[in-house]
Amino acid sequence: MSEVCILIVDDKPEICLSASFVLEDNGFSVLTASSPYQAKEKIKQDKVDLILLDMNYSLDTTSGEEGLEFLDWLDKSDLNIPTVAMTAWSNVELAVKAMQLGAGDFIEKPWKNQRLLQIIKHQLTLSGLKIQNQKLQQRLESEPNNDYVWRSECMLELMEQLESVATADVAILLTGDNGTGKSQLAKIIHQMSAKNEGPFITVNMGAISENLFESEMFGHKKGAFTDAKNNRIGRFELAKRGTLFLDEIANIPLAQQAKLLRVLESGEYEVLGSSQTQHTDIRIISASNGDFSKLIEDEKFREDLFYRLNTLEFRVPSLKQRQSDIIPLAEHFIQMFSHKYKKEQLQLSAESVQTLNAYHWPGNIRELSHLMERAVLLSKNNEIKLNELNSLALKVDDTLPLMTLEQAEIKLLKQALASCDNNIPKAAALLGLTKSSMYRRLEKYDDIQK
Repeated sequence: MSEVCILIVDDKPEICLSASFVLEDNGFSVLTASSPYQAKEKIKQDKVDLILLDMNYSLDTTSGEEGLEFLDWLDKSDLNIPTVAMTAWSNVELAVKAMQLGAGDFIEKPWKNQRLLQIIKHQLTLSGLKIQNQKLQQRLESEPNNDYVWRSECMLELMEQLESVATADVAILLTGDNGTGKSQLAKIIHQMSAKNEGPFITVNMGAISENLFESEMFGHKKGAFTDAKNNRIGRFELAKRGTLFLDEIANIPLAQQAKLLRVLESGEYEVLGSSQTQHTDIRIISASNGDFSKLIEDEKFREDLFYRLNTLEFRVPSLKQRQSDIIPLAEHFIQMFSHKYKKEQLQLSAESVQTLNAYHWPGNIRELSHLMERAVLLSKNNEIKLNELNSLALKVDDTLPLMTLEQAEIKLLKQALASCDNNIPKAAALLGLTKSSMYRRLEKYDDIQK
């Protein structure tokens, strides 16, 4: 983690030196500037997390006009750097003006070191919370309404069943192929349940390593094991009075199944490093694409745990079984991604509609969503045509020639780059990759772009 950098703006070298000693001794990185003008240059060159700003300089030793002008510039520049104003003059009016122009706090010189550090830490905390709130607000504002009304009979029947049992505080197991929308259905069950005001916590059970299982699920105390440098809250505690969604539940190792079973049977667990028993108050929803009958027969999944998880079991149909939903759902994704990427509303051509309906959708809803996202990103007009879908590798009854996985990956990377004029972010989107994943593959095959 990088050091917090504090910029001290004062025309007296002894003040800068004194403040630097205090701040560096407490783990801060320090920059100094002898004037507001020099401070502006420093801010343009370096990352600054907080400013200690003297209000009075040689131009006018008592009015604070230079400091106020700097605060006004900082406010208009929208840099959002917390600032603590300081002066050797006890001037309430100047302090009020500084606060009105965006200063977070005010301190008189000479200061007490502990008071200075307390103010700085408080301002940094407030700044962090402000940034976090801004990110959350931006996420809420930019997220379109993702509600979709199902048309197919099988889904209407399933939704009716889920609604009838959602308020019952029993364990629910959702089964079905990958990409059928089990996690979204779990959220819907939570929203319809009596615990809907509580949190909805998701954990991918297949992604937890065996040695971290108890820490991840039940939490740990600082010092509980070698790398436990801080307290950690487990998923069971995070989901308190809400819903815990155990995704990919069939992938949990046998050794950990007994630990999970004990909690589900007794409602009790212990945080690692603590002897105090905790009690759960959560709703469990699980999901898997596994064949539990075979897993139990092969002794890879405990039968008693299975019966704890599937008080009620619902199988989620594949997208191909929801034929009447394919086109409305595709149009729903087009609308959603057009809003996300600020593009004009697109239409599906008649040929595209026919192709989408004829395709077998091995990746189900997830595949359809990714396909529509890439189509929206790469669209050049207001209609998605058949040849554009084919260029995105949607081909009915088509097969690839046999080759090694490495050869196939290189071929796909080259095709994606060629179709996007070597625009790496667009090529990454075309392949359903993040930019970082795309760059890693280009580094791996460094001759692709040559």
